[in-house]
Amino acid sequence: MSIIERMLAALRPETGDPVVEVGPGLGALTLPLLARLDRLAVVEIDRDLIARLESQQLNGLTIHPGDVMQFDFDALARELTADTEGNGQAVHSLRVVGNLPYNIGTPLLVRLMDCQRMIRDIHVMLQKEVVDRLHAEPGTRAFGRLSVLMQSVFEVTPLFTVPPSAFDPPPKVQSSVVRMKPRSDAPDAETLDALQACTRLAFANKRKTLRNNFKGHLDDKALIDLQIDPQARAETLDLPAFHRLAKQLRHT
Repeated sequence: MSIIERMLAALRPETGDPVVEVGPGLGALTLPLLARLDRLAVVEIDRDLIARLESQQLNGLTIHPGDVMQFDFDALARELTADTEGNGQAVHSLRVVGNLPYNIGTPLLVRLMDCQRMIRDIHVMLQKEVVDRLHAEPGTRAFGRLSVLMQSVFEVTPLFTVPPSAFDPPPKVQSSVVRMKPRSDAPDAETLDALQACTRLAFANKRKTLRNNFKGHLDDKALIDLQIDPQARAETLDLPAFHRLAKQLRHT
C-alpha cells in the first residue's frame, strides 16, 4: 500500500466531509481526495503550483491562495458547514489534512490548537522528530512545551513512519503521519492562554529547576501547595501538574 493510500485509509473521507488540504503541491493527495469528496478546499502559497492546479480545472476544488499561517480556518469551517448542512454549525466539523512543510509544521499546529473547536480531526505528515515530541511522555527527552500544549488540546495518535526513500529527492530525515482529534476536556481559551504562558516559563531553560524558571512568578510555597517539587525540572511533570500551574498563574 502506498503512502497516499495509507493516509486515505487513516482519514476514511466521506463524500460530504468538509476537508481542507494544506499545501497540495503537485496534487499527489489532492486528486485521490477529490475522487472521494464532493469538494475539497486547499491552501497553497506557491503561485506556480496554484497555476498548475487551476489549469486542470478540477471539479469540486476550491483554491485559497496565500500563507496558511494567516488563513482563517474558522471562517472556512463555517462556510463549508453552512453550505452542506444549511445551519452554519461548524463546531468540530473541519477535517485538516496535508504533508506539512517542515518549517511551518509546529507553528501551524499551534495555530490549529487555537481554533480546535472548529476541527473534527487532523491527519498530517510531519518530520518524525516533531511527531515524537507531540506524543512524548513526561520524563522522556522528547517531552517539552509542544507535548504539553498539544496533548492538553488533542488526542495524539502516531499512525506510521515514512522513510526518506518515499520522496524524490529523499530528505535527510524521516517523516511520520499523525492523527490529532480535539479532546472533549480541552481547556477553554483563557485557560489555554495561561497554559501557554506557564509552559513558556517552565521550559525557558530545561536544565534549570522549576524554582529558577518560575522565579518572580511563583515561590517555593506556591509550588509545594500545588504538590510540585520546586527542585524538579519541567520535563518531569505530568499534564495535571501543568494545568494546576496554569490555573495558579491565572490568579497570581
